[in-house]
Amino acid sequence: MAEKSILITGASSGIGRATAELFLAEGWQVGLLARREDLLEELALGQPHAHVLGADVTDAAGVEAAFDRFMGATGRLDVLFNNAGMFGPSAPIDEVPVEDWLDVMHVNVTGMFLCARAAFARMRRQSPRGGRIINNGSISAHVPRPGSVCYSTSKHAITGLTKTLSLDGRAYDIACGQIDIGNARTELLDELNARARVAGQPEQPVMDVEHAARSVLHMASLPLEANVQFMTVMATKMPYIGRG
Repeated sequence: MAEKSILITGASSGIGRATAELFLAEGWQVGLLARREDLLEELALGQPHAHVLGADVTDAAGVEAAFDRFMGATGRLDVLFNNAGMFGPSAPIDEVPVEDWLDVMHVNVTGMFLCARAAFARMRRQSPRGGRIINNGSISAHVPRPGSVCYSTSKHAITGLTKTLSLDGRAYDIACGQIDIGNARTELLDELNARARVAGQPEQPVMDVEHAARSVLHMASLPLEANVQFMTVMATKMPYIGRG
């Protein structure tokens, strides 16, 4: 098939949904992976290149089955946008329930590991060999927000995942890069700003989520001989440089 293919996790909302909509508009074969299959069906309506893959990223068997369905429909996997994630509680560490910590680690670390593992296995064995994995990191992979111990720890882990995959992928023509997105306007950012209002704190500057999606498209569209190792795209006025 002539069209390039991408599988996007967390495709039912936020950055994942905006990215899926852009890639569909650009003519890619797009795998839509998320738990909320009803939202994926809504996104895929009237889109012949959209492939609904209802699955939980923390379910190893479910992830493998979803990747198999996508490969069966498209013949190959060119790009994984490893995007699914959650923020978790905003609190000092001693006020964070252990169960909430584990939930964030399961989704943000184990889930991204399982999807990267599934993509890597297929990319190294398909013909022609190779592909690209784009991990969704965060500004918090560099400078945390206050009260974000679960999320920030998980995103620092993703930077380690990105670097390891970049190294291990060389032998198999698999490129890996990370996009660190700051304050794209999504449901998650709206929730954080709502928390700020309740706490009497200033709201964060935001940017249109399409800028994040277009940055992913740029990374995904490069030939495999070129790679964006790390990209930061953010609302211009957000407190990143010197945040603290």
